[in-house]
Amino acid sequence: MPRKGGPIQKRSLPYVKKVLAVASGKGGVGKSTVAVNLAFSLAMHAEHAPRQRPRVGVLDLDIFGPSIPKLMALENAEEPRLTDAGAIVPIVNHGLPCMSMGFLLPKAPGTDSSADTAVVWRGLMVQKAVQQLLFDVDWRDPDSGAELDLLVIDMPPGTGDVPLTLGQLVKVDGAVIVSTPQDVALTDVRKGVSMFQKVSVPITGLLLNESHFICPSCTTPHELFGPPAAFRATAARFGVDVLGELPLVPGVSKGGDRGVPYALYSASETTDPGGKEWKETLAGVAGKVWQFLSR
Repeated sequence: MPRKGGPIQKRSLPYVKKVLAVASGKGGVGKSTVAVNLAFSLAMHAEHAPRQRPRVGVLDLDIFGPSIPKLMALENAEEPRLTDAGAIVPIVNHGLPCMSMGFLLPKAPGTDSSADTAVVWRGLMVQKAVQQLLFDVDWRDPDSGAELDLLVIDMPPGTGDVPLTLGQLVKVDGAVIVSTPQDVALTDVRKGVSMFQKVSVPITGLLLNESHFICPSCTTPHELFGPPAAFRATAARFGVDVLGELPLVPGVSKGGDRGVPYALYSASETTDPGGKEWKETLAGVAGKVWQFLSR
């Protein structure tokens, strides 16, 4: 039977100029941590807007396992308020507006947080929640009314309902796909690239996380999870850019647990060689992303 009507028309998000998805085929590769830190690096990128920093926000689309509340020290935040029109107002911390399913869930009994509240939903309810987070959030600055220059979307792992809904309904300007060096992660990266290509989402590039560890005593890089050759070959196979290769830095994990992204650490707090390389690499990634989005 032929379908009635034409294909689904993709829409822009309200009060958002550009949309960047940060995705991974495999869970546990540090995608959410990368997404949050990349958002701050994008917001602080002086070359993009030397006189006025761009407004950047973060949207957590991982319905079943939202990480943004923890990474942004917003686990105990009150439920977001609504505008007169019924739109959800993002919660701001460290100067960055964010929205997550974790802000909308009821708090677990006897706690001040929804971190332990499980989402047990079937497909239709998930799709409804995703569409509400996409189209019913007012990203304007409450004082100036300025729109977001860029919304960074932290995607759930895999190629299921949520990424498919985003790719079919929203005009996405780019996608950064995060991986670690292991073949088990790269197998799912290839699936993720294929999915985005099928729904006509442009791939900004691949980003290798936990590429190597720089020993603080000998400053020698150690490839704990294997060499990056297979990752680079995957990028070459699909004809996409390698945006960068981030080292494994203990401070990145500690910052995430504290709710203070490592990108916000001062130079005096990142004196070790690995920390310096991590921040320089991520700043370079932010520059490449802005260049891609400005084309």
